[in-house]
Amino acid sequence: MTSIPNVPKFDGRALINGQRVAAKDGQVFDCVSPVDGRVLTQVASCGVADVDAAVASGRAAFEDKRWSGMSPAQRKRVMIRFADLLLQHGDELAMTETLDMGKPVKYARSVDVNSASNCIRWYGEAVDKVYDEIAPTPSTALALITREPVGVVGVIVPWNYPMIMAAWKIAPALAAGNSVVLKPSEKSPLTALRMADLALEAGIPAGVFNVVTGTGPHAGSPLALHMDVDCIAFTGSTRVGKQIHVMAGQSNLKRAWTELGGKSPNIVFADCPDIDRAVAAAVGSIFFNQGESCNAPSRLFVEESIKEQFLEKALKLVPGYRPANPTLPGTVMGAVVDKIQLNTVLRYIESAKAEGAQLIAGGEQALKETGGYYVEPTIFDGVTSEMTIAREEIFGPVLSVMSFTDTAEVVRQANDSVYGLQAGVWTRDLNKAHGVARALRAGTVHVNQYDEDDITVPFGGFKQSGVGRDKSLHAFDKYTETKTTWIRIDSPV
Repeated sequence: MTSIPNVPKFDGRALINGQRVAAKDGQVFDCVSPVDGRVLTQVASCGVADVDAAVASGRAAFEDKRWSGMSPAQRKRVMIRFADLLLQHGDELAMTETLDMGKPVKYARSVDVNSASNCIRWYGEAVDKVYDEIAPTPSTALALITREPVGVVGVIVPWNYPMIMAAWKIAPALAAGNSVVLKPSEKSPLTALRMADLALEAGIPAGVFNVVTGTGPHAGSPLALHMDVDCIAFTGSTRVGKQIHVMAGQSNLKRAWTELGGKSPNIVFADCPDIDRAVAAAVGSIFFNQGESCNAPSRLFVEESIKEQFLEKALKLVPGYRPANPTLPGTVMGAVVDKIQLNTVLRYIESAKAEGAQLIAGGEQALKETGGYYVEPTIFDGVTSEMTIAREEIFGPVLSVMSFTDTAEVVRQANDSVYGLQAGVWTRDLNKAHGVARALRAGTVHVNQYDEDDITVPFGGFKQSGVGRDKSLHAFDKYTETKTTWIRIDSPV
């Protein structure tokens, strides 16, 4: 492994009430890079006392209206400065993200930094353009329907897209006037801390945006259970998401919004308008970000008559995704986030072999000599819907291929999942595209593409893929209360 250039200086302390602080009990944990196993820094291991302090800071800021009392236009200006600062520090943030969770720096810069900045800018721009309502009442009354911030919002985000997932939640929450306490994953906490520094620099008042670092049990659970948190927004596994909803009910019945797992089907019909594009999308979307994407199209259904041709083309693309040092500008697939995730992916690969799937590409750990955590891009053919790799979310670069001959049957198989996040359909038949898209139980259905996206459209899923929507104006619904003010008019003209 070559040496890593331009390593930023890291500050692993939490950010509470505008100040970088150690955990109150002095506990820390090592932040280990999946690139080569090095310890990047030590990070504050926050607990109940730290969460209490962060929530109290957010509550004080909300009650004295240092942020919520600003006009939407004022908050907009600060949010836009925040977005600009992310771009100005883009190289630093991208390298931090790469070292912290293993993704290629080229994508950390072009995708993660830019998307996070765009998200914060978009909600800043949107907040003074969202109007309230007047109800169509009799002339003896005036009924106003207004939005108000919910108060203190707890945010818990995963390790796969640390900046983007944080931005999707903090941007609408902050723009609406809330205070935020963000708990990043302990596997990739560094960019969240740096984003909070830049938020302060942009003019978001102290106490409005706090970051507590630590594990789920020690920092995440106290946030979800806190009696003075009005809303909890979570992205992560379905298992933990269920616990978040329980904790919300056990405490103060806070609003709980969860964006959870996926096992997305990608259906390619024989009349696909561009088989090369379909192959490139199927391969690129599962191997992008090392397969660590909740919406990854991990179940590929190819119509039997074109499957041999499809897989022949797919196998030619696989060598282009060979894992390499993610800090180098030409790398397209880096390391999985840590040793635990490495072992999880390898266990799924072994289970697929044991259950009779046919390994046609990859299947091994790569670059062992580096000390990092790398997995070869892996494809299994001959998968059936009963196999573990077709049912459980792997969160790694593993593609399961299945064939079909009947449209109704492939829709049934595609829907035969506890998840319903995203799906793909490839056909030149407009009627088939519409019919299958409507029949698929998923929050987003891609037609003749996969992964095209924009901040203007909602993101979220059906079934056990969670509740609520990130992105678009719909996200404001999660972080605002709807109030009716009914005014009696006794003497109408």
